[in-house]
Amino acid sequence: MLADQESLLVNFLEQLTVEKRSSSHTVANYQRDIRRLQNFCSSKAIEQWSAVTQNDIRSHIATRHRQGIGSSSLQRELSAIRSFYGYLLKKRYAELNPAQHVKAPKQVKKLPKTMDVDQVKGLLEAGTSSILEMRDLAMFELFYSSGLRLSELAALNIEDIDLHDQSLVVRSGKGGKSRLLPVGVKAIAAINLWLQQRIQKSASLEEAVFVTSTGKRLGQRSIELRLELWCKKKGIAEHIHPHMLRHSFASHLLEASQDLRAVQELLGHSNISTTQIYTHLDFQHLAEVYDNAHPRAKKSK
Repeated sequence: MLADQESLLVNFLEQLTVEKRSSSHTVANYQRDIRRLQNFCSSKAIEQWSAVTQNDIRSHIATRHRQGIGSSSLQRELSAIRSFYGYLLKKRYAELNPAQHVKAPKQVKKLPKTMDVDQVKGLLEAGTSSILEMRDLAMFELFYSSGLRLSELAALNIEDIDLHDQSLVVRSGKGGKSRLLPVGVKAIAAINLWLQQRIQKSASLEEAVFVTSTGKRLGQRSIELRLELWCKKKGIAEHIHPHMLRHSFASHLLEASQDLRAVQELLGHSNISTTQIYTHLDFQHLAEVYDNAHPRAKKSK
């Protein structure tokens, strides 16, 4: 790519940051996705963004797909490219958006893996033997109690939790959206126990609810590793990750309430179609009940 073409990308990313006020995470993703297209163009001796055709975009996406990149990731890449070309069209540096009608290859939607109620109970009632395990239990209870994302739990500050009102505020949810969530009695009790110990561990200016042994905010990867260690120490053979607790929260709540809209709000999904995947999980449970209970569905012994 020529130098003036590079400056167009830089200006686009600057516009995302300054005018659109996109998060640093979003800007980084856009930059990475468009850089990949830039590398593809260089390999094809394409020197101008305006020279990229729809066939070029299709070829680029097909190459990425052959590399094993999933449909959702490719959709995100196409979205970034469309946005970039939308900017170029507006500034009159291009005459068409070559990614406009290109679609990512379809991918079979996998149902999220969940735990049943007894498995969750076994995980959360395994007992604690140290201050750090008290902290870990409070985190795991909160994942399951309020359906938090990993990033949301890691970003949680003391001021975000109201123990008296049994609620918390997610201030930096996906898409920059905030939401108010209830917190269950078990999670409140676990958090209370941890906070009594946290005072001794946290640095004076640290706002995070969950901190390390040195008093600093606990990172997302550290939280994942603590859950792995917890399962190993408690003799839980299954691989459990934080998002599985969120999936279990959604599945169990939907199964008991049948209120899809409420579950959507609690999860912070902007589109109800994202939440509807849990109805498939619920149907699997209903189908099992039907097979076992209906007189005309039972298999003869």
